[in-house]
Amino acid sequence: MKKAIIYVLVSIIAICFFAPFVIMISGSFNDLELFVADPLFWLPTTPTLENYVQILINESFPRWFMNSVIITIIPVMTQVFFCTLIGYIFAKKQFKGKEVIFWSLLAMVMVPRQLLIIPNYILYNYLGWIDTYLVFIVPELWTIMGVFLIRQYLQSIPKELEEAAWMDGATDLQIFFKVIMPLSKPAMATIGTFAFIGNWNDLFSPLIFTTSEEMYPLTVGLATLLDKTGNFGLQMAGATLSFIPTFLVFIFFQKYFTEGISLSGLK
Repeated sequence: MKKAIIYVLVSIIAICFFAPFVIMISGSFNDLELFVADPLFWLPTTPTLENYVQILINESFPRWFMNSVIITIIPVMTQVFFCTLIGYIFAKKQFKGKEVIFWSLLAMVMVPRQLLIIPNYILYNYLGWIDTYLVFIVPELWTIMGVFLIRQYLQSIPKELEEAAWMDGATDLQIFFKVIMPLSKPAMATIGTFAFIGNWNDLFSPLIFTTSEEMYPLTVGLATLLDKTGNFGLQMAGATLSFIPTFLVFIFFQKYFTEGISLSGLK
């Protein structure tokens, strides 16, 4: 009886999680020009690929897709490298004020992002970054959460490995590139996956910091489609296309992602 109750609860939770995906995918094959609250209308009676065709031939779609690629791939690469480097310093090196600096940086995460949006906008506007790639790339070069994850992970690696490399005459940079980075692959994959999903799916920042349609990423561009066309099926097709890259990244790095989460203590 107890197991049956658990199975029912798990099934309800699973349905709640999967329902939006089912609506998104089924709606993408439906020729619905207006949003209908009845779920039965989301199931296509005559499935069609017309919504996907309309999006792919939309002249703005390639531009939005390329913008998303640029403001996602560059931060992913820089975060993986810089978070690993800074995390290595905080995990293995000794210097005055190390703990104070680290926990002070980590405390910044506690400030809600929405509270900083106006100061950030004033600063970026002063620097002339509004409606440019810089406003999305420079602030995302590294993140303190990525540093925290790497630091936690590297603390589990024996110091004897570094000492052995020193005895063989390796420099700090050689130890970092030839010992630390190869051993940190699971944590680096986790940072990369988090960074990719976070930047690719970000709607809030591009909505504030872009003023022209040419600089829209997919998230903002697709959100404007419903306002322009009033076609619910078209927007669901766009959401499905936008979802595919994050799904593939998660599947590809799933093994490293799980290991990185487990060994860094973020479970």
